[in-house]
Amino acid sequence: MSDNKANQQGPLTRTTCPYCGVGCGVLAQMNDRGIVTVKGDETHPANFGRLCSKGTALSETVYLDERLLYPEILDEQVSWEQALSTVAGRFQEIIAEHGPDAVAFYVSGQLLTEDYYVANKLMKGFIGSANIDTNSRLCMSSVVAANKRAFGEDVVPGCYDDLERAKLIVLTGSNTAWCHPVIYQRIVRAKKDNPDLLVVNIDPRQTQTSSIADLHLALRPGTDSILFNGLLAWLDSAGEHNALFTSHFTNGLEAAMKMAKDTAPSIEVVAEKCDLAVDEVKKFYRLFARTERSVTVFSQGINQSSSGVDKVNSIINCHLFTGRIGRPGMGPFSLTGQPNAMGGREVGGLANQLAAHMELTNEGDRERVKRFWQSPQIADKEGHKAIDLFNAIHVGKVKAVWIIATNPVVSLPEADKVKAALEKCELVVVSDCVRKTDTAQLAHIRLPATTWGERDGTVTNSERCISRQRSFLQAPGMAKPDWWIITEVAKRMGFAEAFPYTRSADIFREHARLSGFENDHSRLFDISGLADITNQQYDALAPIQWPITKQDPQGRARLYTDGRFNTADKKACFIAVEPRPPATVPTDEYPFVLNTGRVRDHWHTMTRTGMSPRLSAHTIESYVEIHPDDARSHAIDDAELVELVSPLATSIYVRARLSDKQQRGSLFVPIHWNQQFSSQAAVGSLIRAVLDPISGQPEFKHSVVRIKPCKARWYGFIIARRKPALKYAKYWARSRGKGFWRYELAGEDLPEDWSEHAHALLNQPGEDESWVEFYDKAKNHYRAARIINDRLDSCIFIFSSHVLPPRDWLISLFQKDTISSEERANLLRGEAPHEQADTGRIVCACFNVGEKTLRKTIDEKGLRSVEEIGEQLRAGTNCGSCKPELAELLK
Repeated sequence: MSDNKANQQGPLTRTTCPYCGVGCGVLAQMNDRGIVTVKGDETHPANFGRLCSKGTALSETVYLDERLLYPEILDEQVSWEQALSTVAGRFQEIIAEHGPDAVAFYVSGQLLTEDYYVANKLMKGFIGSANIDTNSRLCMSSVVAANKRAFGEDVVPGCYDDLERAKLIVLTGSNTAWCHPVIYQRIVRAKKDNPDLLVVNIDPRQTQTSSIADLHLALRPGTDSILFNGLLAWLDSAGEHNALFTSHFTNGLEAAMKMAKDTAPSIEVVAEKCDLAVDEVKKFYRLFARTERSVTVFSQGINQSSSGVDKVNSIINCHLFTGRIGRPGMGPFSLTGQPNAMGGREVGGLANQLAAHMELTNEGDRERVKRFWQSPQIADKEGHKAIDLFNAIHVGKVKAVWIIATNPVVSLPEADKVKAALEKCELVVVSDCVRKTDTAQLAHIRLPATTWGERDGTVTNSERCISRQRSFLQAPGMAKPDWWIITEVAKRMGFAEAFPYTRSADIFREHARLSGFENDHSRLFDISGLADITNQQYDALAPIQWPITKQDPQGRARLYTDGRFNTADKKACFIAVEPRPPATVPTDEYPFVLNTGRVRDHWHTMTRTGMSPRLSAHTIESYVEIHPDDARSHAIDDAELVELVSPLATSIYVRARLSDKQQRGSLFVPIHWNQQFSSQAAVGSLIRAVLDPISGQPEFKHSVVRIKPCKARWYGFIIARRKPALKYAKYWARSRGKGFWRYELAGEDLPEDWSEHAHALLNQPGEDESWVEFYDKAKNHYRAARIINDRLDSCIFIFSSHVLPPRDWLISLFQKDTISSEERANLLRGEAPHEQADTGRIVCACFNVGEKTLRKTIDEKGLRSVEEIGEQLRAGTNCGSCKPELAELLK
């Protein structure tokens, strides 16, 4: 076979990225050698060809390592028939004995809409319980409730195009540069094209997003409602009231304004309560007042709060007061966290919802859905929301739970209690694509599900745009789509007639029909214009924003353009917001506020991104960001291991990262690390399950902890082509590299002899094996490298201090088939020979550009801008996620 034929490309598939709620279009292709390539889809309206580092590295996450490939019962491989019949039979037994509320589903915003729809239908319409909730409860439920209070329906009024049309963008509670990088790059480009565009960043931390801000308000954590109440009151005193709009199209202004003026009567009071300078607050208020085309973009920093619903409504109030909604370049805009959080909201995936934006507590809606589904019964009361659901499992009220495409043992607050609940549960079923997540290891029954690249269906992004995820890979092993698994269980429970689906298009058409069923324009969510599409039309469906009806066959970008809302009187509602402090406050014993969130290149609990060498190179272990003054007062050095302890008597071990961009008295820890990638770094175990009373969303942004150095007798690292079986490490964190695994280590216990232990740990039979070693037993100092056939196989470095040699040059040797004599001579120093370059820590994941390379090029070439760096090294020219860090290096 010729080389050309050997690298023949398969068909190009248009699909959608499976990460955040931006919903970027992706072009995927596989050649006849099984190599997958991805690039951005220039025709997709969400990204126009841009991809972030995670999207760019999707090709590294589609292979079979660590996949769940076969159904399992009690760790034994079984047939699909046995697994499905067992699940259905056990659910029926428990329902017969204890009633429908004794079973529950916990699902995910990473499901496709079709998967979500059948799960919701089975639980609410046929089992007859509303005990189905979703991990979107953790990120979007506060904005759902706030939208319903203000607009009468869970509707995002604007679209991404508003970001380019705005003159002022307020980014609040969102590290957009890292969490929604493509949106951030759209803003960067809009600001470059339109120098009049101003950006305000409101965040207690100075994040990468702050690099684009004309004004950064580092407010006291938890005081967002005070700031926006103050804005509402100030707008009134400054004469910025759109009286024509509020008098004709809103209700409740008087009560909302009175509360705003009572709680935030002046700029001085707001500044004091928010711990801001008076001039900063005044500048923000004046900018907002004089700029009609204003968009307020918000995300988890607002939602994940014990008063998250009120915080969202305080933002919406300001837009209603100025009439800045329903028109180009203005409005409140919520960025969803997951790829299909919006789709889950459309099908009623939350425990307090019905499908198609209908209300579970509304008798007319329940009867309507029941008639449409022809269901024998329908849930008539709200089910357990996420935290209450696992509490109910813990006390035995819920005896069977089916967890689909999510990892609650890591992602929920009070994570240790969640684990204990599942350990006690009578029946735990897990559908997932990965066999050994922290949650899947507790399952009695595991069901192998397809994942991105294999799935076929739809997702809806933050701007209501429905896009197709299309398969371009065959499902491995016996993996099946989630909708198929749920449908087959439903059939075995006796509901075959109601679940006749043979492909995802069947489900989508039913979902679309239900959205228009007896709607009469009462609900904006209506995609009935797609109810009769053929299979071929479904396969070819282009991105389109709902509503999609006979009146709007091509969809609609902006809603509420006519000032008519979805309340009973068609008027929007102001909400009187009384600011409440966070539920937990620092004490002498627990003096630090703990904030959590994402890092640039990882996603949720790392089951996908942890498999990518490119994405693992930027942040290789979890960390706590702490202000240098706080570190000094607690005797903590940069890069030292520390222990964080919560009032729950739980603790984690992470690396200290000193940063003056962090507020004094506050700490930040990323959410991603779990027991698969670190010994004890799951931050969810520290966080109390404090909930918003309306939405049930947990307060992830404001827990309390204490911090102290974590001294060990030894520190070290291992770089090896296989995973070693660690024995003496109290602390370990692992990350994947290209052809190797990297481990950071520390411990209290010592082996009798490090050399003997290292040989036992790393030895594998091999030809021409040789070791290079240095051992000072008295100082507990050991370095060794194992070489097979002149190829570096593994290395281990052990010190008595946490200050260790750099790893970057050693890592580069694992990409070589042979190492030279000069390289071999330098192995135990961990430093490159003078004639070789050490690239340093990876900054640009897209083009593998390291920090040392960047610093050297900046100095030697006299570079003065991020654009000049891109011209020289390509860094920052693809996804742009690293641009804030490049700007910091230039400084």
